[in-house]
Amino acid sequence: MRTALLQSSGRPGSTVENLKVLDEAAGRAAASGAGLLATSEMFLTGYAIGDDIARLAEPADGDAADAVAEIAGRHGLAIAYGYPERAGETVHNSVQLISADGTRLANYRKTHLFGCFERDHFTPGGQPVVQAELGGLTVGLMICYDVEFPENVRAHALAGTDLLLVPTAQMHPFQFVAESLVPVRAFENQMYVAYVNRVGREGEFDFVGLSVLAGPDGVARTRAGRAEELVVADADPAFLATSREANPYLRDRRPGLYGSLT
Repeated sequence: MRTALLQSSGRPGSTVENLKVLDEAAGRAAASGAGLLATSEMFLTGYAIGDDIARLAEPADGDAADAVAEIAGRHGLAIAYGYPERAGETVHNSVQLISADGTRLANYRKTHLFGCFERDHFTPGGQPVVQAELGGLTVGLMICYDVEFPENVRAHALAGTDLLLVPTAQMHPFQFVAESLVPVRAFENQMYVAYVNRVGREGEFDFVGLSVLAGPDGVARTRAGRAEELVVADADPAFLATSREANPYLRDRRPGLYGSLT
């Protein structure tokens, strides 16, 4: 499945403007043959927007979700987008996957919050593995810091995730995560991992870009630079099957030895 990664911080503080950015990117992604477009973490509103997070947060089935569904349907591709999700009195850092026909397929709430900023503004989710079927692949959802916990990604591998989508707000000086850790996660868990970052300065943060789609061989299929960019690469189920047959990691596990990890 051809997958497009929208490396962009959009227009922090304006859902309306970010929907316009998403619409334009969806058109370019569809023209490239992509069946899926993934955005960065908190793309719909901006990340470092303080109390505006709570003000702009919407339910998973709110007006913004309807607008994304309309964009997905009009351009004929699925969209995974980061946004602040309101659930009653709580706000989650979430990513939602919407199909090319506008159906809401899956919604994931970030389980591992990073730093005081996130802990002050969000409630962590409690469901580590969220998946949907799309384009012949089992697509999993995760957000930023979550991918840095090996247990999280291994849980997806054991649940059959083929393509793991990871919207992120990766900041300086942690660019090694995009450069090194994400390809290793893809290799050790035998899956594709799409890691989609923000760029530039936003509040106190300096986002490093370097979005990447890494394959199960640990090789980057595409990698963005440090500016706003749309990059495209394929997640190939045939190659994934061949790689899994050749790589013994998951078959050679000895779960009986790992009880002390939990």
